[in-house]
Amino acid sequence: MTLSSVLEENIQYIESHLPVKDSFDLITRNLYLGKTKAFFLGVNGFCKTDILQQIFSDLQNPMYMSDESVEEIQRYMNAKIGYAQTSLSDSWEEIIPSVLSGPAALFVDGFARAVLIDVRTYPTRGIEEPDLEKVTRGSRDGFVETLLFNANLIRRRVRSPRLVFSMHSVGTESKTDVAVSYVDNAVNRDLLEKINSTLDSLRATSLTMGATSLEELLLHKRWWNLLPSIQVTERPDVACSYLMEGHILILVDNSPQVLILPCTIFQFTQNPEDYYKSPSVGTYFRMVRFLCIPVSLLLLPLFLLVTAHFPAAAQAWGLLSDAGLTPQRLFFYVLAVEFLLDLFKYSSSLSSGKFSGSLSIVGGLIIGDIAVTLNWASTDVLFYAAVTLLASLAITDTAFSDAIRLYRILLILATGFGGLPGFLIGAALILLSIITTPTFGGFSYFWPLFPFNGKALGRLLFRSPTFKAQPSNIWDRGKVH
Repeated sequence: MTLSSVLEENIQYIESHLPVKDSFDLITRNLYLGKTKAFFLGVNGFCKTDILQQIFSDLQNPMYMSDESVEEIQRYMNAKIGYAQTSLSDSWEEIIPSVLSGPAALFVDGFARAVLIDVRTYPTRGIEEPDLEKVTRGSRDGFVETLLFNANLIRRRVRSPRLVFSMHSVGTESKTDVAVSYVDNAVNRDLLEKINSTLDSLRATSLTMGATSLEELLLHKRWWNLLPSIQVTERPDVACSYLMEGHILILVDNSPQVLILPCTIFQFTQNPEDYYKSPSVGTYFRMVRFLCIPVSLLLLPLFLLVTAHFPAAAQAWGLLSDAGLTPQRLFFYVLAVEFLLDLFKYSSSLSSGKFSGSLSIVGGLIIGDIAVTLNWASTDVLFYAAVTLLASLAITDTAFSDAIRLYRILLILATGFGGLPGFLIGAALILLSIITTPTFGGFSYFWPLFPFNGKALGRLLFRSPTFKAQPSNIWDRGKVH
């Protein structure tokens, strides 16, 4: 629907479609620009008051307003408003969402177009290092909940004239701003087209949980696919490194998380800490993290399998100090300790930083000792469970680590109830779940292992010096499906 050239009709439309009389944060003012009537609409807190005050002070100043009336809106806007970015619009479908997202609107009597004045500002927290992606050396900044700030953090690092941020609006009610960022000469055009068409065709009321909601809308996963299919980061340096390798970033307003596409399983084993250390040290710790994945998944189930169902082998290898424990008792011990460790990890992560460290350490010592005394656990099980927990904490991506945890619980249950056949069936189900993990664009989740690309696989497994790590061209991952 288009605007009317009669100001009173436009004001009536605004009052019928916006709660200007009921909502305190909507600002309206009846103004005179010389002898011409005008009407101002904005959102309190989204507009820079000092700049707006200067603009309207000049517009209403008789010495500044040499014209008694506004004759031509385009010329008037270009000549009189010089403090902010401005544009003209004659569509209510564009004006109202724009006002609700920050820019102010000026309606002038006699003109069927409104002046949109972009003097927006958003409340935001300080830029700080994300808790889940800390490094001992390197930058200490991280993405915040304001999309413009996040775009600035990327632009500050990548000053290429080919860096693009294309805007989309998602959510029929929330109208959430979503930006797709890419380097024009490095991006996969087919993947970019698929992302743009998918974003434009999404049918959602709102992105309640920001980037997480958008992630679930972009890729519909089955309940048995536990591993993450889209990498998420809150670090600008990580996002920019993937951007320069031809990946596409998706930024969501009100969310500090940035989605990285396309995605493979090997991306969840990398850490920015590798690149802030020497190549040899970085490669060593990367190998440690690779080792932590099978340790986190298999250590407790294998301990339960050997000690409960092959006691002779367990005694020969010295895996269990108490040879009199029954398989049922061992199964109960493993489940109890698994639950206790998950409880400690979850409660400490949600507790205040002042208490989480002491809570996890003191609570683990006290409850672990009491659990052994009351025969709810054994020291052997506590030891293997503690190693499993440390291996889980060494995995960089929390979503990947949580998926491994659920796989481990499945394997423990299958082993406890079915012995060796149950262990093998559980392992087969986990392998099937991993293999069938979908990815956006239909790329292989195991690239560059399958399809095999030896040079790219070497870059993922080993930390190369910077002069060798810069690719001369973008890796070919195959066709978009």
